[in-house]
Amino acid sequence: MSTALIKEMNVQVSTWSVMYTKLHNYHWYVKGHQFFTLHTKFEELYDEATAHMDEIAERILTLGGDPVATMKEHLEQSVVEEAAGNEKSDKMVSTIVSDFDKIMASLKKGMTEAAKEDDDMTEDLLNAIYQSIEKHQWMLNAFLGEENN
Repeated sequence: MSTALIKEMNVQVSTWSVMYTKLHNYHWYVKGHQFFTLHTKFEELYDEATAHMDEIAERILTLGGDPVATMKEHLEQSVVEEAAGNEKSDKMVSTIVSDFDKIMASLKKGMTEAAKEDDDMTEDLLNAIYQSIEKHQWMLNAFLGEENN
C-alpha cells in the first residue's frame, strides 16, 4: 500500500478529529433563536464525524498502516481549524459549510490515490463520506438562505 494513500487517509482522520471537537464546541455554545435546530444538527454532525474518523482509521489499519492518534498530529494534519470559541450561530454554520469544501477537496485527493492503487474499497468509503457531506452542505446552505454554487 502506498504511503501517499495512507497519508491522505490520515489527513482525513485528523480532519474528522478536529471537526468532532469543533462541532462539540458549536453544540455546547450555540445561542439564539435557532438554538434547538442547530443544537440538534451539530450533535448529528459530530456523531457522524466520529463514525467517519473511526471507519477511516480502521481502513488504514486494515491496509497495514498506522492511523494518527494524537491531538498534536490531528491539529498539524487537519485541513480545517478548530473553533475560535466565540462564533455566532450563522458564523458557525457558514464555517462548517466552508470546512466541508476543504474536506471534500481532501477526500477527492484520497479517492485519486485509492484509484491509483486500484483500491476500490477505500475509494468507495471516501466517496460515501463525500456524498454525505455534500448533502449536509446543501442543507446548511439552505439554512443560511444561500444558493449552491
